[in-house]
Amino acid sequence: MAKIMKTEAFEQVAGGARTPLLLLCDHASSHLPEAYGSLGLPVSQFDRHIAYDIGARDLTLALAHRLRVPAVLSRVSRLLIDPNRGLDDPTLIMKLSDGAIVPGNARIDEAERQRRTDLYYRPYHQAVTAALDAMVARGLAPLIVSLHSFTPQWKGMARPWHVGILWDRDGRLARPMIEAFSAQDGLVVGDNEPYSGALPGDTMNVHGTGRGIAHALIEIRQDLIATKSGVDEWCERVARVVEAIMYGVSGDDT
Repeated sequence: MAKIMKTEAFEQVAGGARTPLLLLCDHASSHLPEAYGSLGLPVSQFDRHIAYDIGARDLTLALAHRLRVPAVLSRVSRLLIDPNRGLDDPTLIMKLSDGAIVPGNARIDEAERQRRTDLYYRPYHQAVTAALDAMVARGLAPLIVSLHSFTPQWKGMARPWHVGILWDRDGRLARPMIEAFSAQDGLVVGDNEPYSGALPGDTMNVHGTGRGIAHALIEIRQDLIATKSGVDEWCERVARVVEAIMYGVSGDDT
């Protein structure tokens, strides 16, 4: 098992020195630092997708081990601050999330906003930047894959996709991923579903688009990775796709 380094804001998995792939998990944890209690929410809310992406951490760690690649994962709940949002995004600190009012976020002032940014948001992104810089320093052309999960239903509507690939302008990873997942029997694959990958200031925009690094965000339906057996199955599914394209992506072809 690869070495894992943990801080309050993120955990980081070491990978092989010559691997070009970096795995990210923005919503890996439902944890809140002790000083924040439960932000005034019932504890049961932290088992829901509003607090974290169910199954995403386990899948990210399994893939990092399977592929022997580095990974950076957030260690605080998205309810405290969402690392997959730009600093000027109004949903950076949610006051209302899928019907749940978040009392601890309702009246935070600029000082508290800055405190959360400095302690939990910036360290995560600095770790991502440092990991990419280290790859470049070793003469590698980095690739980024970010792992998320989505709810089987939204606002009463069933979501038919098993997996979705989110992307914006750079299709170097996204297009072959969509094709490869679509070739796996029985999968319904979303192209920028159930969300669009064009979100200014998000993790892929900053570290991928902003630096010209090939990237894609993989969204897997939560019921498919909510158990160990599901994680194991999807680890193999994703690994087959990623391994097939990891060393064949050109740094210049957009």
